[in-house]
Amino acid sequence: MAIVADSGALPTAFLETIRGNALVSSGSIHRPFATDYLAEKQEEGAIHSYRDLIAYVSQKYEFRNRSNLQNFYFQQRFNSSESDEASTVRETLSEVQAKVSGPWNFENVTELLRLNSLLDKSLLKLSDGETRRLAIAVGLMRQPKIYLMDQPMTGLDSGSRAEFGIIIKGMQAKGVHLMLTTAANEIPEGITHVARLSAHLGIQLFTREAFQKAASKTQISDHFDWALLSQLLPEKTQSSTNPVIELKDVTINYGEKKILNRISWLVNPGDRWLLRGRNGSGKSTLISLLIGENPQAYSQAIWLFGRKRGTGESIWDVKNPTGFMAPELSRFFPANQTCRKVILSGLFDTMGLFRKVSIVQEDLAGHWIKLFKLEASASVLINRLSLEQQRWTLLARALIKKPKLLILDEASQGMDEYQRKLFKETIQRICEQSSITLIYVSHYAEDVPDGVDQVFDLG
Repeated sequence: MAIVADSGALPTAFLETIRGNALVSSGSIHRPFATDYLAEKQEEGAIHSYRDLIAYVSQKYEFRNRSNLQNFYFQQRFNSSESDEASTVRETLSEVQAKVSGPWNFENVTELLRLNSLLDKSLLKLSDGETRRLAIAVGLMRQPKIYLMDQPMTGLDSGSRAEFGIIIKGMQAKGVHLMLTTAANEIPEGITHVARLSAHLGIQLFTREAFQKAASKTQISDHFDWALLSQLLPEKTQSSTNPVIELKDVTINYGEKKILNRISWLVNPGDRWLLRGRNGSGKSTLISLLIGENPQAYSQAIWLFGRKRGTGESIWDVKNPTGFMAPELSRFFPANQTCRKVILSGLFDTMGLFRKVSIVQEDLAGHWIKLFKLEASASVLINRLSLEQQRWTLLARALIKKPKLLILDEASQGMDEYQRKLFKETIQRICEQSSITLIYVSHYAEDVPDGVDQVFDLG
């Protein structure tokens, strides 16, 4: 069954309720799928829970390192010398301990999720799509009767999204009942029923065919204060004729694996590029070179803003003119960072705010909070914000310093259909109202603003 709603927070809350992780103030929840199991375990006197029969993949999936700590930091994935801190795909799957017996084993799980070629790869080196497939595989190894997935297809390229139906059918063939949240226009093959959630109408149930006939296009009925956005953006002028980015025959290897092979690319001021490529094609590695997070940049022919890397510039010289946003950034901020602090950290290019800010800087953050309608969330911790609020927070963080170059890596991932359309319109307004050079990464053609008029394809 697919779960859809106008608000991205509502389906997530629904899954959390089924899992037993939400406080139910009225009504009751029945879980007949666990009745026989609970009775059997009670008779045996064994510790048991209906949760033993549930697997769950959240949008915030995380893996631990070999010290059993979730203390990876963002730059670590690009430092090949630190790969030993993370387990491999093989080790991660081998360590899963199921509380019940079932049909899933190492061989059939890795075959279904296409993980055989990744088994000896460090978790730090996995692409977002590869990490998502591994998270699903880990859930299957727990032998679930019910598998709950929160937006499992976000971040997957078009080929992987098409193959997701095969994965679903493979699960169904072994008796797994699947319930996933997704966008209304992206219901995968294999799904037979759809539930639409509404704060006003409750739950409406459809067959897949009936839902597709009844579905109507989402219209944007609300928008941001575009005049305020224009005031916050850098002035629409060209201050330099130097290329913003120039790559010449850039080649990146991790061990024996070649990630980028003789890549050349010229980006001029005011260009708006779509960076495209399948999962694992090297997009994240390429971006890491541009934002100063990959140490291999020093050995390559890379110029940023007219200056060759490795000619005495500091990491802050590289970061200062560039605003960067990727959904996974929210996982790397310290637990005490609020929405406001995360936005302000963009002024200093740090993963969190660790210094006192001026009144002017506080006011500037306040304007971005107002623009993206985050007033009620300004003091909420980043990891407690809804995924949509996290996305707007991270966009504000990338823009608050008025960057010359803005890099958005799957930036609207996890947003519902309405929010994705609003995000697209916001980026289009940025293209129209500023001279910011833009690199936009997305697997979804419908999410790309019209202002993005050039394509760099990694295959």
